[in-house]
Amino acid sequence: MELIGGQDVIKQKLLPGLNARRIGWAILAAAALAIPVVAVASTKPASRQDDVAKSETKQARLAKKPAKEKAAKSRKAKSVRSTKANPLKMPNSQIEPLAWHEIKGWMEDNHSDAYSAFLASCRPILKSSAKARAERGETYRALFEVCGRAMAALPLSEAGTRKFFEENFRPVRVSALGEKDGFFTGYYEPIIEGSRTKSDVYTTPLYRRPPDLVTQRLRRSHGKGKAGKRVVKRTSAPYYDRAQIEDGALDGRGLEIVWVKSPIDAFFAEIQGSVRVRLDDGKVIRLNYADKNGHAYTAVGRFLIERGYVSKEEISMQKIREYMEKFPEEGKKLRRENKSFVFFRETDLSEFEEAIGAQGISLTAARSIAVDRKLHTYGMPVFVNAYLPIASEKPDTWFRRLMIAQDTGGAIVGPARADIYLGAGDEAERAAGRFKHPGQFVMLVPNELDPDGEADGIRLPLPRPLEASPGVVAKRTTPEAEVKPDPKLASSAADASLTTGSIGASKAKRIVNVPLPKTRPDRQTP
Repeated sequence: MELIGGQDVIKQKLLPGLNARRIGWAILAAAALAIPVVAVASTKPASRQDDVAKSETKQARLAKKPAKEKAAKSRKAKSVRSTKANPLKMPNSQIEPLAWHEIKGWMEDNHSDAYSAFLASCRPILKSSAKARAERGETYRALFEVCGRAMAALPLSEAGTRKFFEENFRPVRVSALGEKDGFFTGYYEPIIEGSRTKSDVYTTPLYRRPPDLVTQRLRRSHGKGKAGKRVVKRTSAPYYDRAQIEDGALDGRGLEIVWVKSPIDAFFAEIQGSVRVRLDDGKVIRLNYADKNGHAYTAVGRFLIERGYVSKEEISMQKIREYMEKFPEEGKKLRRENKSFVFFRETDLSEFEEAIGAQGISLTAARSIAVDRKLHTYGMPVFVNAYLPIASEKPDTWFRRLMIAQDTGGAIVGPARADIYLGAGDEAERAAGRFKHPGQFVMLVPNELDPDGEADGIRLPLPRPLEASPGVVAKRTTPEAEVKPDPKLASSAADASLTTGSIGASKAKRIVNVPLPKTRPDRQTP
């Protein structure tokens, strides 16, 4: 018997099947029981009308719901487009279109290496669905088109890869509003010693993501959820901060992946977001960022500057580590100034594979950068032109390379802010710890985003004239007026002898083609 529609519908379906005799007996039975048949007949239609009215009201509510959902999706799409749409329209930024010959170091770079890194980003982009491309904005869709042409163009020579970039992109210098340059730091993957079991030697745990770490989605936020809550009696409270976790808030829950020798090693592993741990049995395991406790990241180096321990120019990761090792108790307090705490996950990467970035692909040392994910799209090429301290404590080497945006970080905020990935090991650590310098951030914008050359009409504002005699205007300074390399050394960038890992010992200013690190022998080029 079909029950859809309730008791009244069932009655309607049964009554036509009754013959007159059965109806008569039903009437007599009703009369004998003093049940007014007229009342049944008069109330039934009214009940049906009520059902129809309720049904219509429900349908009206249901009709309004999709409209609200559609409006919400429209607002969401609009919000996404306003922040990660066209790089020519990023908020709080200024741009300056360039010609290819205006990019210093462009002709000398190894474009084949950059092309390989770009293809690595293209693979997940080309696998994306039409729905995903629609949701991720016009920059992502433009890269999808360029990536298709990049794959179809294979194989290409060195000259061919450079020509591909020049024919499919337009170079645009980007900087924060009111600033002349971008700002660059470096990061690396630490290699530290550890054990699966706690001992007198291995005392500090690296934790996996706790199951009670709640991801909270703000009502008016359309981005990814923000972790940092825990359930407490059906309500939420801020998750444990660094001090609480170090004091044992997570003890006894079986969240330890591995134990390392020092809380300082653990601290810097968290900052870098990934780590290679060489176990006491010789095996190397790979840990990647899984989540964080939701507290804001605080750069602890500024406290050492404020206390006069080191100057702003001299601050580096090495100086911070030196302080923590020299003054253990003060170092502990310094670490706790940064309430943010990172949780890891164990990966199946081999010992020599590069770390996985936020785009979900292996990073390429000295070709991958971390950018502000709220503004930039993974896969976007960026040419970096900066004078960096690669071989010594002070800037000594021009770093002029085409990089690919493939990662992000909590401290990487702004339209022209990037963190340069330098690989793993001590050499990468030393260089990365010194990077904190300005430089040119030249984004390669797909032609699809500026088909009519609208960017040509947008220029950086001219600098304010210096104080001078009436009618005299100071000349505009060149982007690199502070440091000019020796012209005789400029051609050395194309020298084949300057290969991966070669830094040199000359005290003169150098241009190094691929400064860091050495390519792993078992790693295949994409």
